[in-house]
Amino acid sequence: MLEDNERLLDLVPLSKFNDYFDYPSEGSLRQLKFYNTDGFTDKVVRTIGKHLHIKISALREWIEETNADISHLR
Repeated sequence: MLEDNERLLDLVPLSKFNDYFDYPSEGSLRQLKFYNTDGFTDKVVRTIGKHLHIKISALREWIEETNADISHLR
């Protein structure tokens, strides 16, 4: 379960993701979205208007489910 302060950051604009987290890079996230690697877009990306957002809790779940090693995307 997310703590209260993490709950506030559960939905982060993709373009601002690296303001809050060092890894993965914005480019890596865009690549995962473009290729929809292991259902990444369906599970993690939310579109609000024309803007892409990353749901942090879903990203953590996606990493655990896929056991994704995205270190090669740096």
